[in-house]
Amino acid sequence: MARTTEQFNLTDGDRQVLEALLRSPKTAQSLALRVRIVLLCGAGETVEAIAATVRTSTKAVYKWRNRFKKSGLDGLSDLPRSGQPKKLTEKQIKDVLTLTVERIPHEATHWSVRLMAKYAGITTWQVRQIWDAADLKPHRLKSFKISNDPQFADKVVDVVGLYMNPPDNAIVLSVDEKTQIQALDRTQPMLQLKPGQIERRTHDYKRNGTTSLYAAFDILTGEVMGRVTKRHRAKEFLDFLRQIERSTPKELDLHIILDNSSTHKTAEVQNWLAGHPRISLHFTPTSASWLNAVESWFSQLERRSIYRGVFNSVTALRKEIHRFIEVHNATNAKPFKWTKSAAAIIESVQRAKVSARITGQN
Repeated sequence: MARTTEQFNLTDGDRQVLEALLRSPKTAQSLALRVRIVLLCGAGETVEAIAATVRTSTKAVYKWRNRFKKSGLDGLSDLPRSGQPKKLTEKQIKDVLTLTVERIPHEATHWSVRLMAKYAGITTWQVRQIWDAADLKPHRLKSFKISNDPQFADKVVDVVGLYMNPPDNAIVLSVDEKTQIQALDRTQPMLQLKPGQIERRTHDYKRNGTTSLYAAFDILTGEVMGRVTKRHRAKEFLDFLRQIERSTPKELDLHIILDNSSTHKTAEVQNWLAGHPRISLHFTPTSASWLNAVESWFSQLERRSIYRGVFNSVTALRKEIHRFIEVHNATNAKPFKWTKSAAAIIESVQRAKVSARITGQN
C-alpha cells in the first residue's frame, strides 16, 4: 500500500532561491543534495520515491525536509560543531617532554605515540604535535662512538690539514680495505621491475665465497686505485703499497691516510717504507673511520653495485668490482672537498664526551 504524502508547501520565493542554488556551480555537493530533497518534497513526491531518486535513505529525506520546515534555508546548513579539541596546557606539554627525555615506559625500551598518549592522558594527535614542535623522534636510534685516542687532536689536525691544504708536489691518497665482500646468489631468478610492480628477489641466498678490496682514493681527482685479494693480511697491504708506488709519478711525494689496523704497522711494512722515503703514512684516530675519505666511496660501491648484485662466483664479484672502479674513474670521479675544520671537530668531540659523562653520572 502506497504511503500518503505529508503536506509540504514551498513559497515561490523559497523555490526560486533553491533552484538558483541548484544551478550554481559553486554550490557544494552536500548542499545540492539537500536542496533537491526539499524541491522534490515541494513537488509532492513521496519520501520513498525521493530517497530512490537521489540515492539516499528515507531517514535523510525526513531529516532535511523537517529541518527546512522548521528553519527554512538555514536548516539546510550543518549544525555548529561542539568546538575545537581541548587545548593542551603548559603543564601537559612539559610533562610529555619530561617523560620523553627522562623516563622509559614499563612496556617498552622507548616511547611510541600510543604509549605516550596513554601515560600523558592526551590524544595521539596531540603527542605528535608536541614531538614535532620539539623535534623529538623517540622511534629513531643512531649509533656513535667517541674516540679515546690520546693523540686524537694531533691526528685530526694532521689529516684535516691534508684534506684542506694538501702539500705542493704531492699526491694525497685515502687508503683502506673492505674485507669479506660476499659473492651472493639468489635461490630463484630475479623478478624484474615493471609498471605497477617493484623489482623482487628471494629473501634467501647462496654464498659463493668472499673477497677483499684494497682501495686508494685520490683526494685531488677523486679517482680510485683498487686491488682485489683473497685475503687481507700485512702481505696483501704491502703488495698494494707497491702497486701504489709503481702507479704514481716518481717525482711526487705520497701522503697516505689510513686507519690503525695492525696490518698497516708490521715490521715488514716499516722496513719497506724506510726504503721509499717519498711515502708518508698518516693515521686517523682510533674509532674515527668517518675521517677517512675512501669510506664514502666504499658506501657508493656497496649501494650501487654489491647490495643488489647477483654473483654466482667470486670471479663474477671481482669482475664487477673492477668494472665499477673503471666506470667511476671514467664518469664519476671528482675532487674531494672537506669543509669542517679540525678545531670544529675537536670541539664537537669534547662536547660529546662531556655530555656522555654527565649522562653516565645521572
